[in-house]
Amino acid sequence: MKQSLPEALQQRRLVCDGAMGTQLMLAGLESGGCGELWNLTHPDRVLGIQRRYADAGADCLISNTFGGSRIMLKRHDHADDLRAINQAGVRIAREAFGGREGFVLGDLGPLGAILEPYGDMTQDEARAAYEEQARALIEAGADAIIIETQTSLDEIGIAIDAAKAAGAPCIIASLAYDLSADKTFYVTMMGVHPAQAAEFTEERGANVVALNCGTGMDMIGAAKVAEIYREHCGLPVMVQPNAGLPVLEKGKAVYKQSPADMATGVAGALAAGANIIGSCCGSTPEHTRAIHQVVATFNQGK
Repeated sequence: MKQSLPEALQQRRLVCDGAMGTQLMLAGLESGGCGELWNLTHPDRVLGIQRRYADAGADCLISNTFGGSRIMLKRHDHADDLRAINQAGVRIAREAFGGREGFVLGDLGPLGAILEPYGDMTQDEARAAYEEQARALIEAGADAIIIETQTSLDEIGIAIDAAKAAGAPCIIASLAYDLSADKTFYVTMMGVHPAQAAEFTEERGANVVALNCGTGMDMIGAAKVAEIYREHCGLPVMVQPNAGLPVLEKGKAVYKQSPADMATGVAGALAAGANIIGSCCGSTPEHTRAIHQVVATFNQGK
């Protein structure tokens, strides 16, 4: 019988994949296009991206469903395809492993709206959207649900509750932190600090506390946040930092950190207690390969 993700984390450190959005654009997705729809219209291209990550050593692949909620798909007029899009996303990720053992993480991204009383979306609407998407992912065989790029405790709490209600076998709660102006601490756009997030997600019933993306979030910063997580909760930790700090080129943020440079920070993240290490903005399968090499050496030396 296949190990569950929590069981695997008790035995070894794992590697997750890297950026999907930029890879889709390199494969031909138009700016502003619905990348999730490609699970139905261009599954071969999505499979090619995820297969490259798997071949580079990723133990975990995140489904191409970041914007797969009814609320997000409605903006592209594809809400009626929600179930098909999400379930195809899980199947494609599973296929990318080529028959070897691996974990598919069903991706729930932000809903793109502010909850009441600060915004127009009700908690009931948010919960329904997350639960519907989570249920589709779980029914397709996702090994875990990853709730990612979150900035508020209200929304991530609702998403955790929804994933639990949908029967998620494992829930990963991932927040996006920005480096402060004086470069002394990390905090989300909505003012959540890593210590708060760690305590909150554990109390709410998540199985893994994580970080991804965020302005100024590189592998060195990820290690710092991982250490804070470890100090404030007993959950396994997952980190997915960006490929270094971005530079502006022609008005666009460009990530230029090489795979080798990113890999130099992996030992620090492992020492800080990271159980799963992946990458986010600006990363490629070659970044995953470099991370995998460090993690594999660490596992062999345990």
